[in-house]
Amino acid sequence: MAFVVLSYSLTAKRGVTLRGGRSPQQRDARPNVRLYTPGEAAAMLQVRESWLRKKASARAIPCTFIGKHLRFSDQDIAAIIAAGAKQPVVRQRRDGF
Repeated sequence: MAFVVLSYSLTAKRGVTLRGGRSPQQRDARPNVRLYTPGEAAAMLQVRESWLRKKASARAIPCTFIGKHLRFSDQDIAAIIAAGAKQPVVRQRRDGF
């Protein structure tokens, strides 16, 4: 396991900044994104986890890989639901029968 060491530089005008130029307040301002495991996402979608993993491996559904770990965001789950939505078939009535 590799450890990352951040070095801080102090400046009189800006306060503490990270080496990358972002202050701790900017770093913490990132939006919180909830990522679900395949088991959690499968339970939400009411499908088998194996189906979800198979589709994600084939890149047939939206998903996120963090390294080798498969995860699903709220947007991924919403897109999977939207892609599966089907419009009702409306048949015209025949006159004479």
